[in-house]
Amino acid sequence: MQRLFTFIFAHILLLLVLISACKENTNDSENISLDGNDKEISEPKLVKTPLSEEFKEYWYTGKAEITSYTLEQARYGELRDGKAVLIYVTEPFLADKQVKADQSNSNNVSVLKLNSTKKFLTGIYPYSIMNSSFYPVSDNQHAIKLTASVQEWCGQVFSQLNNRDKFEIKSFSYFESEGDQTITLDKTHLENEIWNKIRINPSNLPAGNIKIVPSMEYLRLAHKPLKAYDANAELSTTTDLYTYKMDYPELERTLEISFSKSFPHTIENWSETYKSGFGPNAQTLTTRATKIKTLKRAYWQENKNSDVFLRDSLGL
Repeated sequence: MQRLFTFIFAHILLLLVLISACKENTNDSENISLDGNDKEISEPKLVKTPLSEEFKEYWYTGKAEITSYTLEQARYGELRDGKAVLIYVTEPFLADKQVKADQSNSNNVSVLKLNSTKKFLTGIYPYSIMNSSFYPVSDNQHAIKLTASVQEWCGQVFSQLNNRDKFEIKSFSYFESEGDQTITLDKTHLENEIWNKIRINPSNLPAGNIKIVPSMEYLRLAHKPLKAYDANAELSTTTDLYTYKMDYPELERTLEISFSKSFPHTIENWSETYKSGFGPNAQTLTTRATKIKTLKRAYWQENKNSDVFLRDSLGL
């Protein structure tokens, strides 16, 4: 009887040891699993590209770069004479509110802002177009914000893209078929940000077969869906210039931007080929812009009647 009791007690003790060991192994596995999950869900930190002294000396002088261009704009199946202006300037930007910061703060994002304008006539009435893009100088993410507006005597249209978890877009139009729209897109390349990337680091331009959202100006004028399209992008070179070309097969549209090889990579000219007009009368035409003059000015301070002569310096 004593031997039987000893045998049962020994087996019970062995069973308890095994159970304890299993619990310890289970806990170890859970700890390993949690550590792995934590690593997977952690947000990757955006790596900032260091700015060269050359870049800082050019872009952080308290002045904007203003460049004027002669413009041949395709509209309604004809070419229209006009003027275009590209205004580049650095400024502090609030990443959460996505507006220019009123005060200095360590959380501000330094952006290179581009305001591009076009003015031309279609017969008796004028067109006025403006695009704005706010792109981090660190060149480590997509544009934080884009806006585009078109005004003419028939009415006006306005679009805004905000870069949050996804691209959040609001678009407003006087056309019934377009109306007021709210669109969400997965993040991808943006044509509007290309003009900023050229000035910061052209070697980082996307190349090959890519998905890209065309300029919001083009999409509104052509009445195309606001979405990403397939495109082929390439960077070619001549003696003094680089030319960045984007071809959109579905849209039958090509954009070419030529800029200086050396810093600050000034944009010398561009061309945009697509079908202009609607229906059977649409024909393929090429919009062209050629540089007139570049000035570095704190233009926001030059708002007196006595400052109007500066427009003559720009050929405007």
